[in-house]
Amino acid sequence: MLRYARPLAELIEQLETLPGIGPKSAQRVAFHLLRAPQQTAQRLAQSVLRAKELTRDCGQCFNYSEGELCPLCADPQRDRAAICVVPEPRDLMAVENAGGFRGAYHVLQGLISPLDGVGPDDLRIDELLARLERESVSEVVLAISPTVEGDTTAMYLARVLKPTGVRVTRLALGLPVGGDLDYADQVTIVRALEGRTEL
Repeated sequence: MLRYARPLAELIEQLETLPGIGPKSAQRVAFHLLRAPQQTAQRLAQSVLRAKELTRDCGQCFNYSEGELCPLCADPQRDRAAICVVPEPRDLMAVENAGGFRGAYHVLQGLISPLDGVGPDDLRIDELLARLERESVSEVVLAISPTVEGDTTAMYLARVLKPTGVRVTRLALGLPVGGDLDYADQVTIVRALEGRTEL
């Protein structure tokens, strides 16, 4: 069995802990870093440390931020009447990069998952309710994936938000653009039928 030098083995092991990086990818990244100039490795290490040191939660939406408010919350051009609720900052960026939403955001920082010991009190739901009390919000858009945890969280939020009188909507579910019906699963087809729109 091939053995790596201890520092290289430790680097590969640490890279494998990152999401989406398996053993082969970790090995490729480690070898790339070893071949790269010393400054490249130093810049990477400094960037990681700097991001950990200087990044914090936005005081309003709980997105990642360098200051008290993230750039989206600080933007006066955003439509504050609509709040898009997402599980994680990466989900916020997916919605924002799509370019179809110009409202405000709220990051839950997770999903309800009893098997993982995550309940409603572990999420930023109380902060969302507080925002609805102090801001003039007419709609809350739930941008949550249709997984077991996502559906559980969406149903819980719908129930909690109902007494506020705010309109609660969820992203449409169904067939992706360019998808073929014969490759879609039954649940996706049923949800596409339920969420059909008039032409």
